[in-house]
Amino acid sequence: MKISAVCRAIALFLGVFGLAVSAPAAEPTLIHLNTFPNARALPFYVARDRGFFVRHGLIVDLQFTKGSKAQREALANGSADIVHSAVDNAVAMIDVAKVDVVIVGGGDSGTNEFYVQDYVKDFADIRGHAIVVDATNTAYALQAKKILLQHGLTEGKDYTLNAVGNGGRRLKALLSDKNNAGAILNLPFSLQAAAKGLHSLGRTTDMLGPYQAGGAFVRRAWAQQHAQTLEQYLAAYVEALRWSLDPKNRAAAVAILMENFKLPQDIAEKSLALMAEPGFGFARDAKFDLEGFKNVLALRAEVEGGKPADPRRYIDLSYYDHAMQMVQ
Repeated sequence: MKISAVCRAIALFLGVFGLAVSAPAAEPTLIHLNTFPNARALPFYVARDRGFFVRHGLIVDLQFTKGSKAQREALANGSADIVHSAVDNAVAMIDVAKVDVVIVGGGDSGTNEFYVQDYVKDFADIRGHAIVVDATNTAYALQAKKILLQHGLTEGKDYTLNAVGNGGRRLKALLSDKNNAGAILNLPFSLQAAAKGLHSLGRTTDMLGPYQAGGAFVRRAWAQQHAQTLEQYLAAYVEALRWSLDPKNRAAAVAILMENFKLPQDIAEKSLALMAEPGFGFARDAKFDLEGFKNVLALRAEVEGGKPADPRRYIDLSYYDHAMQMVQ
């Protein structure tokens, strides 16, 4: 079946359930979207399955990554067009890998907490053990290094880093080997860790301040060549995010989390509530937090060396601004 036929079929199906979805006049555009398999993927499922992408003339190939390294490679080699991830990964691509990418939208504060084994009563008990991370030199690994440094612990001297990949892999590593003393986890893995007897030493935003965590970034050349497609995508994402956080859709959103992540109802409900919490979960309309991003740059410079660069080097929010004019 051709993409256009699929698009019309989805629109017809949604129309049966009373959802107003007009079939796009032009041939729909296929885009490849890469993100992490965690609870913050809720708006992607909503946009795909409830017609927001279709209404904006898009067919989306939704890819889930095993870790940020693989995700950065996918964006660099063109197998992914748009990435949703911790935006520090975009900074690393630009500054370290010398790949010309640009951040085009915000998303969330990360819903991150520092979870540890039952024998860890405070940070000092991590000494001599490992901390599980996605990659060792980006995003939440840098948060972990900074937090541990605040408590007198230095990587390589007092603890080691064990890079295993995404949140599900980090939780599995914690549960399978107690020498892995802790990890920064987000939803739903933090709640699953708590159910297994692990406990939190605190939220990263409480320990480090505002942080622009998840956001959208793309290859700059792709954005320039596909500006309208990118704006349509961002508009669809914002509309799906609004739907996801609308209290009247709570039961349906919980059901989506339960189905796609095989979660019990209580963890799905708690995940949704925490993702809706201002300053911890989703930002309203995926708005980019410039002050939080300045903290990202300052943290990277402090932990990895160097001086914080001008934030404008990494961002172009004109696509988001145009998208917001399209949002219904």
